[in-house]
Amino acid sequence: MLKNLINLVTQFRISSRMANHPLHNFLLFASIFGSSIASINQCGNKLLESCVCGKQYIHRTSHSKFVVNCTNTGFTDTEMLKVLPEQTNILIFTGNHLNLLPINIFGENPYLSELEVIDMSNNGIREIKGKTFHHVTNVERLILNHNNISISEEDDKNFHHPRVFSNFQNLEELHLTNAFADNTDAELADDLHDIFVNSNLAKLYKLHLEQNEIKSWKDDKVFCDLPNLHDLYLGDNKIPNLNFNVLCLQKLRYLDLEYNNISKFSQTDLDVFDKMANDPARTEPLLLEIGHNPLKCDSAARNLYSWSQKTSVKIRNEDQLECTNAKYGKRYIVNLRSLVESKETKLSNGLTVLLVVLVCVLLTLISAYVYLKKDTIRSKLPSVFDAVSRKVQYSTIESQDI
Repeated sequence: MLKNLINLVTQFRISSRMANHPLHNFLLFASIFGSSIASINQCGNKLLESCVCGKQYIHRTSHSKFVVNCTNTGFTDTEMLKVLPEQTNILIFTGNHLNLLPINIFGENPYLSELEVIDMSNNGIREIKGKTFHHVTNVERLILNHNNISISEEDDKNFHHPRVFSNFQNLEELHLTNAFADNTDAELADDLHDIFVNSNLAKLYKLHLEQNEIKSWKDDKVFCDLPNLHDLYLGDNKIPNLNFNVLCLQKLRYLDLEYNNISKFSQTDLDVFDKMANDPARTEPLLLEIGHNPLKCDSAARNLYSWSQKTSVKIRNEDQLECTNAKYGKRYIVNLRSLVESKETKLSNGLTVLLVVLVCVLLTLISAYVYLKKDTIRSKLPSVFDAVSRKVQYSTIESQDI
């Protein structure tokens, strides 16, 4: 089963936008597996007979890891997770049918000290209890993509469990792409901060929150309690502007805001990015992903492009940034670079025309003045000629004397 999936992944390259696909994370993990070292199932328990267990060579780490793969096995509960082999490094438990992750899904087994990765994507999970995860001290990557997790309910405003990730003391990557129930952006925005504060994710390096219909944050310091955050993915949401605090993220190196509802970046936003990029303590450049937003073709768009040409902030595919222009009831997509260059060309042509007009006006005024003062000028011309003639004669005499 796993070998066939490996061959499939070899032939199918995952694109940068493949994150939209429900099987993205499983394929991602499968793609890092090489040839199987073990040819027999090493799960060791009947509850895991539908799974594939054994050592796999992981290209990403260049080491062999013990993998338990329970993909599309039709499980409706998590009882089998209580009997995982104690040498398990990677758990792939995706494509099953779970409504609830109960308390202590790994049982009282204290021997999962080798567990590094948990992938529970695409399981239909609606609720995660506050004490679901025990004995996960060394887990570095948790993936819960493409689930239906509810943060709160109308009859229970404290439905979310703020300490849901509190046992992940060494967690570096948290993947929550399309993880939450649809149309819950307000509750999600209100409660995520509580989760981040109470879970003490001091080592979290990468956070994925794409495709969650997020519009705004009640608390603009929602991410400020993640001191080690380097990569923040907020693409494919409904964010209208930079409506959260990023200055508190002193180690942030990558901010993904593409495919949102951002119509412009204000000068204040650009100043904030500059301040972050120019921080003396920064060791890596700041990279922004802002493409595929409905930017308006206005002065803010031109200012954005002009700023992108001089800032130390790196903008991915900056020459491909586009804005939307409405004219005669139709909408047009315009490249920002073309917009600015067209504006500069029009301005240059306008200045040229203006200069020509001004020269013509000046010549006309001079001609009019000469015409009006022709008698005065004519009367003064003989005296001017005499003075010039005398000066020439004096110069000639002096030259001859010498």
